Amino acid sequence: MADDPDPARLAALEEKLAKAKVAVEGPRKRHQDNQYSQAQLAWRMVVELVAGLAIGFGIGYGLDTLFGTMPIFLVLFIFAGLAAGVKTMLRSAKEVQERKAAEAAAEEG
Repeated sequence: MADDPDPARLAALEEKLAKAKVAVEGPRKRHQDNQYSQAQLAWRMVVELVAGLAIGFGIGYGLDTLFGTMPIFLVLFIFAGLAAGVKTMLRSAKEVQERKAAEAAAEEG
């Protein structure tokens, strides 16, 4: 019969294979460790815009109901909410752009 495999040699071989695999593929990252995907970023921006519009609508409608002037404050605060939503979206886009630039600089340097 054939000799039984040596467990110490098998363990050493498995360790060498694991090191070689990491060297070729790079260290494995968990899915949660990844940065925002493009779809997540897009949804975040949509939510920020809609939230700004909804808050503006709510404030405008509330003021119009309170003062009895139906379309005036509603229109003004919808536009203010739109502006706030766009500003927040641009800030998020700038944050992502700076993060990607920092990652690119880290890879080069």
